[in-house]
Amino acid sequence: MSIADIKKTAETKMAKTIEAFKGELQKIRTGRAHPGILDQVQVDYYGSMVPISQVANVTLLDARTISVQPWEKGMGAKIEKAIRESDLGLNPSSQGDLLRVPMPALTEERRKDLTKVVRHAGEDARIATRNLRRDANEHLKKLLKDKEISEDDERRALEQLQRLTDGTIAEIDRLVSGKEAEILAV
Repeated sequence: MSIADIKKTAETKMAKTIEAFKGELQKIRTGRAHPGILDQVQVDYYGSMVPISQVANVTLLDARTISVQPWEKGMGAKIEKAIRESDLGLNPSSQGDLLRVPMPALTEERRKDLTKVVRHAGEDARIATRNLRRDANEHLKKLLKDKEISEDDERRALEQLQRLTDGTIAEIDRLVSGKEAEILAV
């Protein structure tokens, strides 16, 4: 494995860490409606548990209301029950075939709890990034020990890895502060 391979691998994995963190942030509910909020809700579909998006059309009616349009007649009640029993605190109402899921306004206490969740998720992403840096550093030290690279090459590669890590952590911090601002906005 060369220095370029090690850097490329670390860069790719850090980019994946940021993408996973963005996905995690989308699951955290703000005052606004977002169709992705229902992604983790599973519904019983002929004996197997599937996400709501596989049995219904999930769209936004307005800034605070999600509409769920089941593709089959009998699925409305099952979807409504699954949303009610999820830990999202949502209360769907049925209007014929269409389910309306209004997003309740967040209380100040709940907003503060959500910012703690965001900070915790951000810290997990930072830890994952630092672990990737540590693994890459160990690979570089092994190359040096095996006399495949010089000490100068190793030092330059370590500095480049540190810059990559700093950039990734800065991006994570930016995402955390953006999500916190979004949650605390009334």
